[in-house]
Amino acid sequence: MDRRFLTVLGVSLLFALVISSVFYQMSARSSSGPARPEQVEMKDLVVAAKALNVGTTIKPGDVTVNKVPLAAFPKSGFMKVEEVLDRPVVSNILAEEAVIEGRLAPRGSGAGLAPVIPVGMRAVTVRVNDVVGVAGFVLPGMRVDITVTGRPPDGKETLTTTVLQNITVLSAGQTMAPDARGQAINAPTVTLLVTPEQAEVIILAGSEGRIQLVLRNGSDNDIQKTRGVTANSLYGSRKGAGPRPSGGDTSDAQTDESAAPRRRIRVAAAPVVVAVAPPPPAPVLPPVPDQILVIRGNARSMETVGMKPGTAAAPAAVAIP
Repeated sequence: MDRRFLTVLGVSLLFALVISSVFYQMSARSSSGPARPEQVEMKDLVVAAKALNVGTTIKPGDVTVNKVPLAAFPKSGFMKVEEVLDRPVVSNILAEEAVIEGRLAPRGSGAGLAPVIPVGMRAVTVRVNDVVGVAGFVLPGMRVDITVTGRPPDGKETLTTTVLQNITVLSAGQTMAPDARGQAINAPTVTLLVTPEQAEVIILAGSEGRIQLVLRNGSDNDIQKTRGVTANSLYGSRKGAGPRPSGGDTSDAQTDESAAPRRRIRVAAAPVVVAVAPPPPAPVLPPVPDQILVIRGNARSMETVGMKPGTAAAPAAVAIP
């Protein structure tokens, strides 16, 4: 055979093999389908089976276990239900929310309000009514100021002053969670979170005077300096006594300085009647005669009609060009 023919034939076969191998790889990739997802490691997580409010002690029916990816597992979460049983809730937990260490108090720390009280703080309860309790809108978690109204031992008049400011409300009655709809809670008592010194102030204020709660904005943490209000400054002080009598013995008025001031009576003078002259009579004007326009051909004239005899009248006819 011809050598040139063999060379062309070999090169053609080589190209055919390369092209067939490329098409084979492409068809193999399209037929293999999507790649399988990687296996994600799952882990047990304890979550709330229902909403858990502050003060609730967790029971077996309050929590459940769900599978979550390892990357989504919270740092302080729990894997077993036994780890959270009989532990009080110190912060509200929503349904299907993970139960974490920061939302629970240690086991054996008590139930109800006691686990919510931070170390070093105290809870003191005051009796309220619709006025003192701001019509029931003093809800748990809000902040209030406390005013007291009474008469100081060395004072002679009633005084109202603010004794404590920015105090946290722990509960309204036995309710330790605010109403979800923001409605008022009619409760006979309100429990406040205070220091031991503030607890002494509240107890003394309640025994010496009348306590009033003043609701404030939760984001307002400023402490205002107030001077208090006395009954004298509220109604305005009245200085000076009334007029004294001009004659007679005035010794009683001079010696009795504490007597109530006399009222000054003003006697109104009798009204003065001024005669007003009647207005002059209006001038009598002569009657105005009735006139009509008469047209005769091209001539026009005004004629007077309806005049009584003996009265002055305008000309009988006036030519109008």
